Amino acid sequence: MALSADATRTGVAAKGARLCGEALTLSYDGRTVVQGLDVAVPDGSFTVVVGPNACGKSTLLRALARMLPPTAGHVLLDGADIRSQPAGRVARTLGLLPQSSTAPDGITVAELVARGRHPHQGLLRQWSREDERVVAESMAATSVAELADRFVDELSGGQRQRVWIAMALAQETPLLLLDEPTTFLDVQHQFDVLDLCAHLHEERGRTLVAVLHDLNQAARYATHLVAMRDGRIVAQGPPAEVVTAELVEEVFRLPCRVIEDPESGTPLVVPAARRRAAV
Repeated sequence: MALSADATRTGVAAKGARLCGEALTLSYDGRTVVQGLDVAVPDGSFTVVVGPNACGKSTLLRALARMLPPTAGHVLLDGADIRSQPAGRVARTLGLLPQSSTAPDGITVAELVARGRHPHQGLLRQWSREDERVVAESMAATSVAELADRFVDELSGGQRQRVWIAMALAQETPLLLLDEPTTFLDVQHQFDVLDLCAHLHEERGRTLVAVLHDLNQAARYATHLVAMRDGRIVAQGPPAEVVTAELVEEVFRLPCRVIEDPESGTPLVVPAARRRAAV
């Protein structure tokens, strides 16, 4: 059964999560999108945020990434207000893959991935063999090493998305936020990208937060699911506990059945059949 918004509020600061929001009110152009929201990202989780369009998913992610200042409340990173911390420290702790990423004209894959090392540079620390190693490993992990000398704007959508993830990986942050990383990709590349994200979480120990549109993909890959509607959290927890027919109808207004995915054992949402008119 879906949880009420009040039932999900449990004093997020006390949970000790590295990244959380307290009493967040978020607005665009004077219009409030999220109000009084508490959220904590479990350390070591692959957290996925789902919900209908315009429910506040990407708005919340932008606030957690320090791209959108809250109208009220605070985003806390390691227990301190994220906006009070030096930009360089935040960039070494938290990486972001935005919804729409645009590379400069004439930049190669290797050059773009190398930009992930900028937060680690400074007056006393210039480009090093360590940086070279991290960039090479990031391209290898995302299977774009063979594209190193190609121009980014010549690549397919799936290849470009892998390159952007490689850049975020090269940043070597323990926290990685991804805003709709599968948008505009065909089905094969969607699963390729999500498999890569799962690998980063499981094999490299990264804490991931992603906004996804596809509820079945979210249920398959997430270890922690956050369901939103109308700027509030309706339910959160393990997908097996959150994804119910009642929850899907409440959040998405979609009558359905929830069965076990025969491939993954995770919840699988099957929409109710359309009633055909009598002949």
